[in-house]
Amino acid sequence: MAQHFDVLIIGAGISGLGAACHLRQRLPGSSLAIFEAMEGFGGTWWTHRYPGARSDSDLYTYGYGFKPWRGQSIATADEIRAYLAEVIAENELMPHIRYGHRVTSAQWSSQDKRWTVQATRSDRGESLSVTAGFLWMCAGYYDHDKAYTPQWPGMQDFQGPIVHPQHWPQDLDYSGKRVVVIGSGATAATLIPSMAGAAAHVTMLQRSPTFFSAEPREHPLEAQLRPLQLPDAWMHEIMRRAHIAKTDAVVQTAYAQPEELRAFLIEQTRAHLPEGYDLGKHFNPRYKPWQQRIAVVPDGDLFAAIRAGRASVVTDTIECFDATGIQLTSGEHLDADIIVTATGFNMRFLGGVPFSVDDKPVDFTQHVTWRGVMVQGVPNLAYTQGYFRWSWTLRADLVSDLVCRVMAHMREHGHGVVEPRLGAQDADMPRLSWVDPDNINAGYMLRAQDRLVRQGDRSPWRQLLEYGEERTVLPAVSPQEEALSYR
Repeated sequence: MAQHFDVLIIGAGISGLGAACHLRQRLPGSSLAIFEAMEGFGGTWWTHRYPGARSDSDLYTYGYGFKPWRGQSIATADEIRAYLAEVIAENELMPHIRYGHRVTSAQWSSQDKRWTVQATRSDRGESLSVTAGFLWMCAGYYDHDKAYTPQWPGMQDFQGPIVHPQHWPQDLDYSGKRVVVIGSGATAATLIPSMAGAAAHVTMLQRSPTFFSAEPREHPLEAQLRPLQLPDAWMHEIMRRAHIAKTDAVVQTAYAQPEELRAFLIEQTRAHLPEGYDLGKHFNPRYKPWQQRIAVVPDGDLFAAIRAGRASVVTDTIECFDATGIQLTSGEHLDADIIVTATGFNMRFLGGVPFSVDDKPVDFTQHVTWRGVMVQGVPNLAYTQGYFRWSWTLRADLVSDLVCRVMAHMREHGHGVVEPRLGAQDADMPRLSWVDPDNINAGYMLRAQDRLVRQGDRSPWRQLLEYGEERTVLPAVSPQEEALSYR
């Protein structure tokens, strides 16, 4: 017979490990397993091994609320993985994690009141089947296996390597090489200053500009508090609140005074670049400040590389690749020995796992989300999705609290099943796309609209809210909310 777990968590990254910690604290005695497709923990921090990989959020809010962060605000991938290793050890999670377990399907049986999950084991090349009373998807929202790389004419003609940061070859030697990085998001802003010291020159080729913000690696308040040698928990909470207040101010300004924020970010960038630099062309995006994440540049390192002549920015479109580089539509040619496509990723909702309920495949585009945590009409299934503008983990903690309260309610009242259902008052509610392009227009989200769960136009069927709202809304949600049906 298949092994059974009370709760099966999919993913051993920041979301899955946090969910497991909350579960073990709030519902001790629940049998638990964590399936992770990769060979180690960390999720994005296991996948991304490119030079200089680091956080794009401060670690006081990207770290868990229950686990103090002790380093600088901006951390490297290795530092984040060391932090997660401590979380695993301190919460005794290792016996519950099964690496190399890739879920291939999940089927719900109303008769048995449980999920049957099929997976493959990379170490043995065999399939296995387990059952779970509750399935918690914590696989993030992008495809770790296949990165997003547009196809340009002539790519096959280029004589050097074409590399995506998500699949970085660890033996890639870029010393003394001319490197072109296509893209200008957070990944490019991380790669370029890291490579610029060894490469002959690094060019950031962008189709359109990104908003950047030069931030100190250490918050000014951190520097003042460290000599006081405060307890770790105090330091963590003070700095966490400081970063939340700062992000709150930026988000509110982005909505209320977008052009003032645009001008501020451009002027901040101007202060880091040579006099006369064409900021209007290279650093003034077409989109509004709230529609995409503002890329953090710790200590202005990207701008320092440009100032020193080790890096440069070209804003243009690609006509084609050729043997020695990239031909631009303006007529300019970029000579390159290595081309890096920092062009983003592909979204994969709920890990790309095919789901069925009572032998009927679930088409998530025909369902709406319940608070961005569960899916209408799909029993005993939760998912953790973080924030877009705030640190991912701020929402992961809120979601974990809510899911644990729902499961505790089920245990207390002897319920075997919970399922979000639309009431009569919501039956004719408009089905809206997963994201409103006027609110968020990140390319990876817009490309995936036809595969994602829908949302409604009212609570509790909306998602992608701000932390400023959800930090009070989600903790106040009652497990007995009308939209949740138990049996």
